[in-house]
Amino acid sequence: MLPDETLDAARTLLALLEARGLTLATAESCTGGLIAAALTAIPGSSAVVTRGYVTYSNEAKAAMLGIPMGVIEGYGAVSESVARRMAEGALRASGADIAVSCTGIAGPGGATPGKPVGLVHMGAARRDGRTTLLRRVFPGDRTAVRAATVAAVLELARGLAE
Repeated sequence: MLPDETLDAARTLLALLEARGLTLATAESCTGGLIAAALTAIPGSSAVVTRGYVTYSNEAKAAMLGIPMGVIEGYGAVSESVARRMAEGALRASGADIAVSCTGIAGPGGATPGKPVGLVHMGAARRDGRTTLLRRVFPGDRTAVRAATVAAVLELARGLAE
């Protein structure tokens, strides 16, 4: 379950997008659909949210979002480059005005040298060509990392929508 503050942030984002006539798509890896779940928990979200892609595997990132496997293998699935391409791929595939993405290591395992548990790369892309990226290392357990990622992505999207 997501905190009330996160659902409030989702509500605020949806109202902003609707007021501006913008639609949104999500592309998620480490959150496994929690961003879409937070948005669609709000009644009326269907006026804004077009679709969500849960691309947990590298193969899904390639097949659903068009990310070349060479990029994933070269930079790693948890990278700024993949977060950018996830957001831009979701934008292309969905036809939405804005798309958000996240890819990270929620833990407890999966850390590698230079990529600790809690590392998340996030992106937001807008049809006008603007893309915003964010890198964070969130503290806490798997649940805390995923919840913090949802909150950060909603804020990232709000910034791009304003």
